[in-house]
Amino acid sequence: MNVGFIGLGIMGKPMARHLINGGHRLFLQSRSGVPAELTEAGGTACESPVAVARQADVIITMVPDTPDVELVLFGPHGVATGLSKGKTVVDMSSVSPIETKKFAARINELGCDYLDAPVSGGQVGAQNAALTIMVGGPQAAFDHVSPLFALMGKNITLIGENGAGQTCKVANQIIVALNIEAVAEALVFASKAGADPAKVRQALMGGFASSRVLEVHGERMIKRTFDPGFRVELHQKDLSLALSGARALGVSLPNTATAQELLNAVRADGGARADHSSMVKALEKLANHQVA
Repeated sequence: MNVGFIGLGIMGKPMARHLINGGHRLFLQSRSGVPAELTEAGGTACESPVAVARQADVIITMVPDTPDVELVLFGPHGVATGLSKGKTVVDMSSVSPIETKKFAARINELGCDYLDAPVSGGQVGAQNAALTIMVGGPQAAFDHVSPLFALMGKNITLIGENGAGQTCKVANQIIVALNIEAVAEALVFASKAGADPAKVRQALMGGFASSRVLEVHGERMIKRTFDPGFRVELHQKDLSLALSGARALGVSLPNTATAQELLNAVRADGGARADHSSMVKALEKLANHQVA
């Protein structure tokens, strides 16, 4: 396929590279510039989203937040200006489910399909083509784009109509945040009680408390390796979507709110761009003890 890819950061760059390696022709654009390694691999750099849309049949966006998606799609020189009937827009960012439905309706009015397809798995998942991809949109569009998804991920699910993919991603981020908080609490407790946190983690990995978060982020907490990964500020954005959605639905998410406040504390201490496993630092300050 002729594929457009807009947003070539920590996640987008390896995802685009997998598509190039899969034999597709890539048209690339990013506000930070197109990495040389992608053009050297065969990708074509474009000056604007509209230039991408004119040349590609499937246009993928992978940008940080809801306003960024709106700007890329509908701003000056946006994707919508370059679309013609029959093309497909795929937003793989993590953004508002409510706004996603509005974006889809506007793209549909132009005679094009829209899929919301946020991902989970972080930088490691993107690099290893092992992302979980949660998709909202029509079955026919999903079937059309599935060969591209298969080059970037392993667990690919059509959840439902437009917006359902983003709703699933919000649910995912709730679970991840609360798991990080639980692992952080457990390691702070064990460490302050005098137990070796590395050996505690090793023991727990063989029991019912075992999880991917304990495996990866528990190790980060012990080794103090907080380079992202997935940034605190991005997880804050996702939890804000969860809490605002909960208010609209009349649902209480008390532990999600607590996790958000801990991330707020980390960010206030200069950690906005650190990995979200650094949530442990807020709990360490409350305990006056560092996991080590």
